[in-house]
Amino acid sequence: METIHLTASQQKEVERQLDLYMTGAQEVIPPEELRTKIAKSVATGMPLKIKLGLDPSAPDVHLGHTVVLNKLRQFQETGHIVQLLIGDFTGKIGDPTGKSTARKQLTDEEVQHNAKTYFEQFGKVLDKEKVELHYNSKWLKELNLEDVIELAGKITVARLMERDDFEERIAMQKPISLHEFFYPLMQGYDSVVLESDIELGGTDQHFNVLMGRHFQERYKKEKQVVILMPLLEGLDGVEKMSKSKHNYIGIDENPNDMYGKTMSLPDSLMKKYIHLATDLELEDKKRLVKDLETGALHPRDAKMFLGKTIVRMYHGEEAAEAAEQQFKRVFQQNSLPEDIATVHWKGDQTTPIIDLLVTLELLPSKSEARRMIQNGGVKINGEKAENIHADIQVLPQMTIQVGKRKFVRLTVSE
Repeated sequence: METIHLTASQQKEVERQLDLYMTGAQEVIPPEELRTKIAKSVATGMPLKIKLGLDPSAPDVHLGHTVVLNKLRQFQETGHIVQLLIGDFTGKIGDPTGKSTARKQLTDEEVQHNAKTYFEQFGKVLDKEKVELHYNSKWLKELNLEDVIELAGKITVARLMERDDFEERIAMQKPISLHEFFYPLMQGYDSVVLESDIELGGTDQHFNVLMGRHFQERYKKEKQVVILMPLLEGLDGVEKMSKSKHNYIGIDENPNDMYGKTMSLPDSLMKKYIHLATDLELEDKKRLVKDLETGALHPRDAKMFLGKTIVRMYHGEEAAEAAEQQFKRVFQQNSLPEDIATVHWKGDQTTPIIDLLVTLELLPSKSEARRMIQNGGVKINGEKAENIHADIQVLPQMTIQVGKRKFVRLTVSE
């Protein structure tokens, strides 16, 4: 192993960076190589190249997506190069990770639109001016059939079949298209071209990001280190944060909703969110977690601090302060918010409560409206609605509340 001579101050900087990057990570493969890469960078002054690959298949970013972005920002703030790779070529194949069927292949227009949206939203976490933006079509489109055969010859079918999702689909007798096998090959080849030193990914990307190490070695390049970040549970505290599961906090959501959703998180997730979803200094994160563990900090106060921090990150200090005051006014003092949306009601003056909630788009379906009423989550003028069959006489200035955060005030046609 290469010997790197460091001064005492350089060694201290290596340990500082190593602690920063490994805190919150689920797995580092292999950790000793990460230390060596950092030491070489500190000794030579040459920044490391940190890769994050993205298939632009869903452009709405939520806090779950920002876990790897926050880690990328740490590398960026310590002077390293962020390689944000938009998989405009691989995105047309679709990552088979976690899928029981092949993904729908995206068009060029869809890929370009989603990539642009991603980059704009990522600018809320990263300094876009200091990001190297790459599109893998630049080199993947240039590969001819001979190049592709050479690439395929550097990995065995047995290795590809180690992917859990491929194994499961075969066991369930579900088809696997040949083109899907090329996704991890191309992701690995991206690291060869970019000569990445480190690649980040979620734990669900374990197989894909290890392909970078595999192919860099086969092409006689220095192998990248892999840092896998944990998946962030959503508001239910169980499932991975996902828009499809309605348990997410979007980074474009309005400040009041963002703060209110944070306050609904289970206490058990506080430590994880502090480490993975905030931009706080590492020592501040450790202090907060320690105070939670010793009982010096009440989980409610931790959530309020967390909510304010998250709103501040995406909307600024003023919006964060206003969201906190709004929450205190509505939920701690049991008063109505000041900025209730006013909706003009044009329907019948008397209407079933279920129809009223769905027409006002306070709930997406009649079944969810029934469920919300039965769970005590609907109030009319401050009074809890209990009868799912009730007919409501719609009156001017009537206030309807659904859950903790949705309020509507009605005006009525004469």
